[in-house]
Amino acid sequence: MIRKYSKIILILLFIGSSVFARNKMDAQDSSKVSAAPNIHFSWLWGVAQLIPSPQWILANDKNNFGMRWQITPILFSFGMNKKLSPWRYFITDPLARQSGSIEMFITPEYFSTENKFKDNWLFRSGFRVYIPIWQKGEYASLSFASSYYNFNGNNGISYEAGIYLFAGIVGFQTTYMPNFRNSEWIFTIRLRYF
Repeated sequence: MIRKYSKIILILLFIGSSVFARNKMDAQDSSKVSAAPNIHFSWLWGVAQLIPSPQWILANDKNNFGMRWQITPILFSFGMNKKLSPWRYFITDPLARQSGSIEMFITPEYFSTENKFKDNWLFRSGFRVYIPIWQKGEYASLSFASSYYNFNGNNGISYEAGIYLFAGIVGFQTTYMPNFRNSEWIFTIRLRYF
C-alpha cells in the first residue's frame, strides 16, 4: 500500500516542483527592472539628421517653401515594453516614439518669405504627444503639439496636428499660428531618419 501511494507522491512532487520553477521564472521575467535601450550615436545617423523636412507656408495667398529640422532633447514613451527604459535623450528609436510617447522638441525652421536670409528663421520649442492608431504605431499614429515660437523678435503660441505612416518615417503635419504675421498655416511633410 505504501508502494502504491509513493508513486502518487512522487508524481505530485514532480508536478509541484515544475509549477514552483515556472512561477519563479515568471516572477523574474515580470520584474520591473528597466534595461537601457541599445541605441547610440553614429555618423550615418548624425548626417541623416541634417536633411530637413520640406514645408509650405501659406502667406499672402501664395505658397512659400520652407525647411524644418527637429531636435528631441527628451522623450518619455508610455507604449514601450516594460522591460526597456521609457526615457530617450536626443536619439529616439521609432518604436519608442510612435507606440505612444510625449516629447519635448526644438525645431529650427527656414522660411522663404523675407528678402534676407537671416530674417527667415523661426525657432520653436514645445511638447508633442504621439498616439498609436494602427499596429501600435508601426503602421500609423497621430500627434498633437503646442509650442512657443520666435520669428524675428515676434513671439507666439502655435498648435499642431500630424499623422505618421511607416513607423513614423513619413508624416504630414499642420501647424496653426494665430498671431503669426506672415501666415497662420504651415504644412509640413515630415521625414524622420531617427
